[in-house]
Amino acid sequence: MKLISVNVGLPREVSWRGEPVLTSIWKEPVNGSVRVSTLNVEGDRHADLSVHGGADKAVYLYPCEHYPYWRHHLPGSELLWGAFGENFTTEGLSEADVNIGDRFRIGSAEFLVTQPRMPCFKLGIRFGRPDILKRFLQSGRTGFYLAVVREGEVAAGDPIHVVARHGNAVTVADIVNLYTADSENQELLLRAAELSALPEGWRDYFRKRLWEPDA
Repeated sequence: MKLISVNVGLPREVSWRGEPVLTSIWKEPVNGSVRVSTLNVEGDRHADLSVHGGADKAVYLYPCEHYPYWRHHLPGSELLWGAFGENFTTEGLSEADVNIGDRFRIGSAEFLVTQPRMPCFKLGIRFGRPDILKRFLQSGRTGFYLAVVREGEVAAGDPIHVVARHGNAVTVADIVNLYTADSENQELLLRAAELSALPEGWRDYFRKRLWEPDA
């Protein structure tokens, strides 16, 4: 497992349906070592802190293995590393194998897996097609967010080391499935609702979907 590319971007104003929109979804690869802090990657900045960024979403990771799929389904799109707004493009990690709460070390920094990426309308702006949001979720190729447990330096080519695997074994893919399809799986809903690494908003959402026991 390794870090293929580190990608950053600053807010830019674009026009969408006749209105100006500020977005940081355009990311570009950077060379050399990059500092990662508890809130972001050096050289990167979020455009709307009400829905992006924060400690639970300091770094967005996307597997490089998904790129061939999107090159097939989005012909004509230029898909360089960082095309999906990710900070880290990686090799060897997948939503189906990574648990919420897993910890990884990359370079001198350490990270905690917190949640899948739920796309907003700005992904539609990036590709010029609003239908990408539904297709993105349905594909299961969402990528996921990392919290920074220990600040440090990372660089493209760094190996990714597993520090700890969360024993509850609720994968990123499980969370996406609970949100999009597997809404009646009470056992999985309960395990997800008890995950301390999962942000409170997600846990509260899953708690509300638990059935009340019979009186």
